[in-house]
Amino acid sequence: MSLSNGWTGADACALQDALRLSQEAFAEHLGVHSRTVGYWHKKPTSRPNPEVQQVLDVALERASDEVKARFAEARAGSPPAATAATSEAEQRLAADPNIVAALDWLDERAAREPGTARRAVASRLAQVDVNSLRDRGSRRGRVDQHAVADALATYYGRRSDGYGRYAATFGHVEANTSILTRSDWLDLDCPMDASHDRLALVRTAGDVPVSLDEQAFDQAVQRLAESLTLGVRFINMPLYRLLSADMGPQSIGGTVGVTSFAEYIVTMDLLEGELVDALTSGTETCTLPLRDRYLPDLDAVLDVGGRLTAGGTLALCAFARPADPFRGPADYVLLVQERSGHVINAARRLAVIPKGFHQPLTDFRADAQVGATMRREMEEELFGRHDIDNTVGDQRSADPMHPSRLSEPMRWLLGEPGRLRMECTGFGLNLVSGNFEFPLLIVVDDEEFWQRYGGLIEANWETANLRQYSSADPELVEELAADVAWSNEGLFALLQGLRRLKEIGGSRVNVPAIEWEIR
Repeated sequence: MSLSNGWTGADACALQDALRLSQEAFAEHLGVHSRTVGYWHKKPTSRPNPEVQQVLDVALERASDEVKARFAEARAGSPPAATAATSEAEQRLAADPNIVAALDWLDERAAREPGTARRAVASRLAQVDVNSLRDRGSRRGRVDQHAVADALATYYGRRSDGYGRYAATFGHVEANTSILTRSDWLDLDCPMDASHDRLALVRTAGDVPVSLDEQAFDQAVQRLAESLTLGVRFINMPLYRLLSADMGPQSIGGTVGVTSFAEYIVTMDLLEGELVDALTSGTETCTLPLRDRYLPDLDAVLDVGGRLTAGGTLALCAFARPADPFRGPADYVLLVQERSGHVINAARRLAVIPKGFHQPLTDFRADAQVGATMRREMEEELFGRHDIDNTVGDQRSADPMHPSRLSEPMRWLLGEPGRLRMECTGFGLNLVSGNFEFPLLIVVDDEEFWQRYGGLIEANWETANLRQYSSADPELVEELAADVAWSNEGLFALLQGLRRLKEIGGSRVNVPAIEWEIR
C-alpha cells in the first residue's frame, strides 16, 4: 500500500500518530534520524526523499488494519498532496535562503533587475509536470557509462601534449572513461597526511568570471523550478574551487579558492543533464549549447583557474577479513554503492563509497586537504554521522571532527598509527561537468575492525543500495568493472584503487592486473 501522490511530512506524522509512537520510536521504526521526524512536524508540506518515501510505503503496508484505519481518518482532513507540494514549492521560492541565494546570483550574473529570476521560476512552476520529470529520470538512467564516454570523446577529440582520457584493461575488460588525465597524474600513491596532502587555500581568489546569456539563464531557471517541484533540497554551502594543480609521486599540490554550491548547480552541474538528454533523444552531441558555452574544448577544461572548477574525492574501501569456512580464504571486502536518484551528482549510477564534494566544514584552511573531506565522508556515508550532513541541518559545532565527537569505528581507526591507510591513487578532470576528481584507496589491514564494526557500516540517504565484493573473487570483480552502470569517476576510482591494492594487498588480493593508458 502506498500513497498515489507520494508522502508529505504531514502524512508521515499522521502515520506516526496512527502507530501511537513517539518521535524517537517512530524514527527507529523507520530507520531514519529522529531529527528527520522532527523536521516533518515543523514542515508538514515537505516531501521526504524517494528512498524514505519507499520506507514509509513499506511501514504503511505492514501496519495492522486498525492502524490503517486511524491513518486514513487522520488524513481525511488534510489538503491534497499536489496542493501541499505546490504550497511548499512556493514557500521555498519566497523564503528558502538557499533558493534565494541562487536567484540573486542569477539576477546579478544575467544583468537582470532584482526579482526577475524569482518571477521566472514562479511562472515555470505552473508548467512543470512531476510525472514527466520522473519519466525523464528513467530515460536518463538508461544512458550507460560507455555512451557518455564515447559521446565526450567525439565532442572533444584528442590532444597530442600528454593529456588524454583514462582507459584501462582489466582481465577481459576494456574500460574507457571521460576522465582527462596524464601519466604523471596517475599512480600517485600519496598518503593523506599534511606532508603529502598540500592543497592550499587562496582567500584572495576572485569570483569566477561568469555571465549568463538568455539560454543559460533559462536553463538555470528551469533547473530551480524542477528542483522545487520534486522537493529536492540543497544547502548553499561553500565549495572549494580548484585554481591550480601540481600533482606528482606521493604529492598533491595546488591551490583552491571558495565558491558557492548555488553557483555550481545553476551552471556547470547542468552539463551532465544536457548531454544525457541529448543522448536519450538521439540529438547529435555537437548540439550542446551549455557545453559550448561553459566547457567548449580541452583548453577550457584544462583552464581550471579560469572557470568554475568544483569537484571532490571518492574512495575504494578495502577492509581485511579473516578466513571463513563458508566464504573462503582471508580477503578484503570491497564496498560499492548504487547512487540514489536524489543526489546532485552521478544519480542512479554505480560508484565507490564514500564520495563527496570537496568543501570545508568550519576550518577553511585545514579542510582544504583532500584527506579532510574523505574523513568527513567516511563518518557521514559509512558510520552514520548525521550531524555533519549539511543537507539535514545547520552546522553549529565548532569542531565537528573533534576526537570526542567521532563515531566509535572512526575513533578506533584513528586510535593507533597505521590502522587507517588512506592514499590518493590519481587525479583527473571529468569531461562530464569539468569537475576535478581525486580517487583514493582506503585500506584497513587489521581484521579486528571488520569483526567489530562491519555490522555497523550503513550507507546514508545518498545510496540506494550497498554491495560488497571479495578481493579474492576475480570473476565477480571483473564482472563488476564491466558493468555499464558506473559513473565515469567511479570507474576511474575503482580501477586505480584495485591497481594499487594488488600491489600492496598480498595474498588477500586475487584480481587480474590492471594496465592503464592515455587516449
